[in-house]
Amino acid sequence: MMNVLIVVAHPDDEVLGMGGTISKHTMNRDKVSIVYLTAGITSRRNPGYSSRAIYDINNKDKKLMDKEIEKLKLDSLKSNKILGIHNSTFYNLPDNELDSIPRLKIIKIIEKEIEKSKPDIVYTNHYGDLNMDHKLVYESCLTACRPIYSKNPKLFAFGVISSTEWNFPSSFNPNYFVNISKNIKTKIRAMKAYSNELKKFPHPRSIENIEITAKKWGTVCGKNYAEAFEIIRMIDE
Repeated sequence: MMNVLIVVAHPDDEVLGMGGTISKHTMNRDKVSIVYLTAGITSRRNPGYSSRAIYDINNKDKKLMDKEIEKLKLDSLKSNKILGIHNSTFYNLPDNELDSIPRLKIIKIIEKEIEKSKPDIVYTNHYGDLNMDHKLVYESCLTACRPIYSKNPKLFAFGVISSTEWNFPSSFNPNYFVNISKNIKTKIRAMKAYSNELKKFPHPRSIENIEITAKKWGTVCGKNYAEAFEIIRMIDE
């Protein structure tokens, strides 16, 4: 049994990037913990809102935003249950504004979670994604996972549909693939729990494209469905 820690910028990153792999881990009785660093909603506020961690918005809009954040959290927990995750932590940092937070604070959060879960493997967002939060989470995770003392978890980065493929030129060059042919249905069910995040095809965050993407990575490694990762650091003991 392994301890697995997933550190992501936003709720739904984990399903879009590695939902099948998570299902595979939990089916193998690995202990999976997930950390959501941002609330995943606040960047969708109306133009004219103050671009700060504390928003200058009226009470009505604030209440609406709080309801949306709470719904997204409940959707996350529902999705986690489908995937077999029972340990979820939400930090509710400002969405798409992690650059407004001191980097050391983000690193310390991740270090605390690493100390708590003592992972054998850490998965996180990819440094080449278009979304700036993904880049910052990756960089913070890389620092928090530096191989000192006895702390040397394997570190993998995954792409997120509707972010990774939108960056040009693409720097996502996966060299590790997981066969999810037996887990693709679970991945799709878990994504359906995020009802407000799903879109209609041909939007990349659609059920059709989730399946298409898994098939695409499957063709790369000779499987029906697969998920793709970059190995960032792997120390052979």
